[in-house]
Amino acid sequence: MNTPRTLAREVTATQIPSGEKTTLPAGTRLVVTQRLGGTYTCSTDFGLFRIEGRDGDALGEAIVDTAVKATPLANGAPDPEAIWNQLRQVYDPEIPVNIVDLGLVYSMDVSGDAQAGHSVDVAMTLTAPGCGMGPAIAEDAKSKILAVPGVTAAEVRITWEPPWNQSMISEEGKMKLGLL
Repeated sequence: MNTPRTLAREVTATQIPSGEKTTLPAGTRLVVTQRLGGTYTCSTDFGLFRIEGRDGDALGEAIVDTAVKATPLANGAPDPEAIWNQLRQVYDPEIPVNIVDLGLVYSMDVSGDAQAGHSVDVAMTLTAPGCGMGPAIAEDAKSKILAVPGVTAAEVRITWEPPWNQSMISEEGKMKLGLL
């Protein structure tokens, strides 16, 4: 990490903090500043970008395996712990702590049955209301939830109630951030 690299091929990236999708052409020089949750945060001469793990080869990295190794419960429902583990793989690209340990996930509910399928509903917030990455973070959470065996639908809602504050960060998160 933190070694200058050149993109081997064109990739679609998410600009930080706006959350806008953009194409980075082959030959773009960048530095990987963070590698967490199956994504790469990269600094270029024209800003910060998040690149998905499936494009790791363009950075000279291995492609990230995103397969979820979990077994649905006896009734076909997804294993709630597998869903929480997937949410722990979601990061704000500017903060090296996952959204669960940051205290951003307020609730996670599984509903449905074997006939209709199982749906997961997550309510989460962000560290700041003006965060342009909010939709990208929510979409990342949704795609990771949908990868859990037994999940047929997912919704990730961003809410501002209650307002987030640092006391919501887990002990592990506080240790990673140097707040303890």
